[in-house]
Formats: sequence, C-alpha cells, structure tokens
Amino acid sequence: MNDEQIKKAQQQWAKIIAKAWADEDFKARLIAGPAAVLKEEGIMIPKGNSIKIVENTDKLTHIVLPVRPEGTHIDQLDERVAAFARPCCICMI
Repeated sequence: MNDEQIKKAQQQWAKIIAKAWADEDFKARLIAGPAAVLKEEGIMIPKGNSIKIVENTDKLTHIVLPVRPEGTHIDQLDERVAAFARPCCICMI
C-alpha cells in the first residue's frame, strides 16, 4: 500500500468508527457480522480471511498481537516491532 491508499483506508475506518459510535444498531451489526457490514461500507475482506471486531470499554482494553513477519530472526524483531508499536492506554497510566 502506498501512502495515499493508507490515508484513504484510515479515513474509511474513521467513518465506520464514527458511525458505530452514533448508531447502536450499526455497531451491533458490525460486531456480529463484520465482513458483511464492511462490504456494505466498501471494504472487502480477502477471500479466505476472517475478521473479528471487539469493543474496548473503560475497564477492558484489547491489545492485538500482530503476525510475526516470516523470515525474521528473534534479534531482528525489536526493530521490526518498533515500526508497528504504539502506546496504548494501559501503558500511559
């Protein structure tokens, strides 16, 4: 993905989040059947892949562990992970 595609995907996702915050029925459908709802919103999930959407609360934060890049040695992982790592709310307390 190039920078413009990433920016467009982020904007699409931001709109979906805002819609879920504003519309409880949409949020329930998104959580129950994310692939179908994302397709309605113009986002296709590649065939053979699945997606799960979870919601953080004020008492529960989900942290996603990314897939380990193939062909990386354990010594290389710190550098590669640093590119993806972002502080989460738990880390900021």
